[in-house]
Amino acid sequence: MSDQPTLPELDGALPFVSRHLGPDQSGIDTMLDRLGFSSLDALMDAAVPAGIRTTEPLDLPAALSEVAVAGELRSLAGDNRPGEPMLGLGYHATVTPPVVRRNVLEDPSWYTAYTPYQPEISQGRLEALLNFQTMVSDLTGLPTAGSSLLDEGTAAAEALALVHRARRKIAGPFVLDADALPQTIDVVRTRADAIGMDVVVADLSEGLPDGELAGVLIQYPGTSGRVLDPRPLIDAVHERGGLAVVAADLLALTLLEAPGALGADVVVGSSQRFGVPLFYGGPHAGFMSVSAGLERQIPGRLVGVSLDAEGRPAYRLALQTREQHIRRDKATSNICTAQVLLAVTASMYAVYHGPEGLRQIATRAHRYAAVLAHALAEGGFAPTHERFFDTLTVPVPGRAADVVRAARSLGVHLRLVDADAVAMSTSECTTRATVSTVLKAFGIEGTDIDDVDRTTSDALPSELRRTTTFLEHPVFNTHHNETSMLRYLHRLSSRDYALDRGMIPLGSCTMKLNATTEMEPVSLPGFADLHPFVPAADAAGYRQLVDQLETWLAEVTGYDKVSIQPNAGSQGEFAGMLAIRAFHDANGNHARRVCLIPSSAHGTNPASAVMAGMTVVVVKADDDGTVDLEDLRAKCEQHADTLAAIMVTYPSTHGVYEETITELCEIVHEHGGQVYIDGANFNALLGYAKPGQFGGDVSHLNLHKTFCIPHGGGGPGVGPVAVREHLAPYLPSHPLHPEESKREGVGAISAAPYGSTGILPISWAYVRMMGAEGLAQATAVAVLSANYVAARLGDHFPVLYRGDTGLVAHECILDLREITKQTGVSVDDVAKRLVDYGFHAPTMSFPVAGTLMVEPTESEDLAELDRFCEAMIAIKGEIDRVAAGEWKLDDSPLHHAPHTARALVGEWDRAYTREEAVFPSGISGDKYWPPVARIDQAYGDRNLVCSCPPVDAYSE
Repeated sequence: MSDQPTLPELDGALPFVSRHLGPDQSGIDTMLDRLGFSSLDALMDAAVPAGIRTTEPLDLPAALSEVAVAGELRSLAGDNRPGEPMLGLGYHATVTPPVVRRNVLEDPSWYTAYTPYQPEISQGRLEALLNFQTMVSDLTGLPTAGSSLLDEGTAAAEALALVHRARRKIAGPFVLDADALPQTIDVVRTRADAIGMDVVVADLSEGLPDGELAGVLIQYPGTSGRVLDPRPLIDAVHERGGLAVVAADLLALTLLEAPGALGADVVVGSSQRFGVPLFYGGPHAGFMSVSAGLERQIPGRLVGVSLDAEGRPAYRLALQTREQHIRRDKATSNICTAQVLLAVTASMYAVYHGPEGLRQIATRAHRYAAVLAHALAEGGFAPTHERFFDTLTVPVPGRAADVVRAARSLGVHLRLVDADAVAMSTSECTTRATVSTVLKAFGIEGTDIDDVDRTTSDALPSELRRTTTFLEHPVFNTHHNETSMLRYLHRLSSRDYALDRGMIPLGSCTMKLNATTEMEPVSLPGFADLHPFVPAADAAGYRQLVDQLETWLAEVTGYDKVSIQPNAGSQGEFAGMLAIRAFHDANGNHARRVCLIPSSAHGTNPASAVMAGMTVVVVKADDDGTVDLEDLRAKCEQHADTLAAIMVTYPSTHGVYEETITELCEIVHEHGGQVYIDGANFNALLGYAKPGQFGGDVSHLNLHKTFCIPHGGGGPGVGPVAVREHLAPYLPSHPLHPEESKREGVGAISAAPYGSTGILPISWAYVRMMGAEGLAQATAVAVLSANYVAARLGDHFPVLYRGDTGLVAHECILDLREITKQTGVSVDDVAKRLVDYGFHAPTMSFPVAGTLMVEPTESEDLAELDRFCEAMIAIKGEIDRVAAGEWKLDDSPLHHAPHTARALVGEWDRAYTREEAVFPSGISGDKYWPPVARIDQAYGDRNLVCSCPPVDAYSE
């Protein structure tokens, strides 16, 4: 009996950490042996500088099993009370078509993909994003739309920044519609204050304010429900040389005339009600479309159409010269992670329903609003506006709170406008029972809804009814039955390379396991269907989850307070820099506006600093990639009276634990500056070092990297900002935050109080299942894997930077510059050839041009690491054949990669065999076939096409 295991032993027999980590103990031992270390502890003792190591274990709850954590999350979801959401304010109940929910939102072939910087292996999601752009362009009536922004509020803020860039010579303010969404007004004010642009909020029903103005934002329809004809306002702003921005509802635009047809220059909004769950505020895909001539000003990503090497149409990201990773402090925005997964969902909602289906959904929502308005008027409660789409504002003098309270008791959430008015919005989910319930809350009983329907006229303004066509492309008029839609989604996903196929070894973009147990709760009732502005008591589960996650993140980073609101890493950076700026201003140091940034920094860093009103000064890097401390001291002395901060990534952007990080922090602090430590590489610190303890004042984290939220093909993401106590008063606030104390601060960063709350259960589950020891072990295995790859490949490709101990952190840089100089083989050639071997390429030419940055993560097992290393070694062998003159570069598999299935047929006159072209690792039934050959990037920029082209636009 003594040999029998006990129940506690059996309960802990299969901890989640063994599921999350790729290498088993045998694999770990093999890698350690290759590196000459006896244990993971010995490796980490050698790799992580002693001066930054934490001495105490993380104070986190004990790890739980997957089953137990799933149960806890179901309980938390059950503590939320969604009711029927009629609060409006830019968020609406919607139905995600099950075929889209199961085959996009819940499908790892879509949610584990990376940003489509390697377009040849991203054709599926690029087509889906082109559909999104076409949908937005058609509905808004403007020729060019981006492939998504973070939400409606930040899209409006980006529009303000666009106006600021495009109308620099105009001294006047940006005018905001008083009937705009309140969160949009606050997010725009936050951005405007940072860049020094004046904002005026005005009742546009009375016309524009007098004097100069740079632009105007018109809400169409307004928050109150009013549908204001924007044409006189647009004409007036154009007469003064400004730009007209319209914040529009996509569903309303199926019935109301397109803003572009009315003269708008820019249209922004949210695509949430196109099948994207409410998620307590996000993630949702915002959008922006622009008029001709503003294409290069549009922020974020833009999908375009080009040609591949075989002359066929192919999709790729267009005009990347606008983006932060290239233009840095002169970029159009700091956006890195957008909302690709949600944009795909919204686009597929439009594909599935088609133009007629969307019109029917919109007509139904409007019809219920019209019937409800008529019934309320008959009961003595006539809405304020006679013309509306789906939103009613109803005067109830002195009784508004009572009506809202009564509706809530009946399971419906109405919006309390003030003590004398209630507002409500209908949706595709509204029913006759909904109308009856609302009427009951107003004290109106016995209404025959069908009888009211027969006597009610539509309430759309006749002069604004849509006459322009939309969504005429075949893709929106084909896949309306589920069989066709299922096959279309599968066809697109099969063209892409995601983590369900193999390793994505990207430096600085940690592509680790997104466990099913972490992902499943996202779709739970209570999590997926909660409106962000329900009463706090009805979001008890979410608020507990958020409080716990913020507490855990503060613990692991060593900071005092965390805000989860920023809904991307770029937004977290912006929030952190705003906190620093506000801190200096509060202390009377208004001149402190200089931000030091190492030359090797992420492109988002300088872009974020500029967005926060900072002046960027670059600090040199030494030959070994570390920050040049002498240059740092010189720059600190030079700007001693104006120094605001330094933004530094740790471990460094070069993938090294810099021994001098504490000295760097001390130098900046001595000169009155604050230290911003970019948390992009926190996967190399978690459990071993805390930025808030070794010198940082503020950091952001990427939950879509270290904490397992999937990259989603380029988004969603979450970028919480963590600060020391002295910066806590300057964290993001929100005008509609459920906690009164969080309505004061630097302003709203995102449209929702908690940002992309719907995906926070993923990170919560990861921490809860891993526990303190598991998180630290994940860090150690990530560092082990990177050093193993560096050791295996170091004999074939120089490893550019190593720490003082000869070790890298969680990523390593392979230097191809001498190879390129001698042979002409470029990093592009290696990246495209890796596709033939069945891999996504590492990060190319960042942070050093002509190099490849590899981050294997802790989730890849030894067999996959070896497969990657063997592919790279084989490619080096091919490079050697070019160097030896056996192949000319332009007649080598490197130059022609990637090879499509067309290489198997037709004439073959190349110096290498077909087998060498397409089966370099041997014949396998699991081979990934790229759908297109190498894409001509320059052609796509010269011939810009950013919406679905006519079917006969290209011929073979």
